[in-house]
Amino acid sequence: QVQLVQSRGGLVQPGGSLRLSCAASGFTFSSYAMSWYRQAPGEERELVAGISSGGSTNYADSVKGRFTISRDNMKKTVYLQMNSLKPEDTAVYYCYATFRGLWGQGTQVTVSS
Repeated sequence: QVQLVQSRGGLVQPGGSLRLSCAASGFTFSSYAMSWYRQAPGEERELVAGISSGGSTNYADSVKGRFTISRDNMKKTVYLQMNSLKPEDTAVYYCYATFRGLWGQGTQVTVSS
């Protein structure tokens, strides 16, 4: 089955950390770029970070130095390590594969004290 299954998010205090994962199935994961997007209430979905099939990465300015995207091709999984979280990072996070424009189910991340 072709799908992306994301891990659960959660509630994190400002300054805290959280790692999201996204497991792929049904396609040749290693051949495709992967990305993380997020959508806050009332806002458009925005690109957070991307990683190419070769491992090159890019980040939104708002998360540079705090978030790290990585991939494990053996596990067919892409990760988003989020450190120094801020309340403005609160959003639903989605993983995305360039294979057929596939989206994960989304996971809520809330940063609040």
